[in-house]
Amino acid sequence: MRDLKGQIKNILAVILALFLVVLIIDGITDIKDKMDASENTIIVSDIGTVYAKPDLGVITVSVVTEAKTVAEAMAENTEKMNKLTAAVKNEGVEEKDLKTVSFYVYPRYEWYEKSDFYSQDRRVLVGYEISQSLEVKIRDLAKIGSIIEAATDTGANQVSDLQLVIDNQEELKKQARQAAIGKAKAKAEELAKQLGVKLIAISSFSESGTTPYFYGLEKSIAAPIGLGGGEDSLQMETGENKIEITVYITYKIK
Repeated sequence: MRDLKGQIKNILAVILALFLVVLIIDGITDIKDKMDASENTIIVSDIGTVYAKPDLGVITVSVVTEAKTVAEAMAENTEKMNKLTAAVKNEGVEEKDLKTVSFYVYPRYEWYEKSDFYSQDRRVLVGYEISQSLEVKIRDLAKIGSIIEAATDTGANQVSDLQLVIDNQEELKKQARQAAIGKAKAKAEELAKQLGVKLIAISSFSESGTTPYFYGLEKSIAAPIGLGGGEDSLQMETGENKIEITVYITYKIK
């Protein structure tokens, strides 16, 4: 009986040993496959660039109002903002291209030093300030100057963040991507030829892109886009925006 138990134990030990050997071999094979997969690839990248004139202007106009009470400041601010909105609409801006981007109410304090009226230094509430900002999209770039003039004439006391952008960039991105892929493929073929290997298939692809914007306002004497038509009129040089796509392609090789 003891001999039988000993034989069973020996058989189990042999089976366990064989199982461990199989696991080790399988692990080594798996590691080798992964090493081979990582070694038998090349990675190429390239950039595609497209230039296009912007077709959309975006500005932010703000109305800032001060009054002794919130109600008074709100009433005055609302009146100015309503006039401003009506004025830019009258210049051809559509409802869908107007969006309130911020609205703040601030208490205003003044600091009074110790005097006959105050026994000690103190901060006194003297009123409230309301600031409301409206984002305006301008699809007719020739009207940027007249729209800014209309906004300031009807109560806007801040105009900022002019951007000249391309409204629909997808087709331009497609063109830039196609150019980048074409250059990357040519680079991969040339590299494979130099290395004496053969391209088998694409194993991975990724891309990144940048679209710079134009910011700022410039003044010039001879202005095709004018503010008020005077000598010191507002000049908008739209230039061109750059759409840039970088692609990364990994090829399997042998």
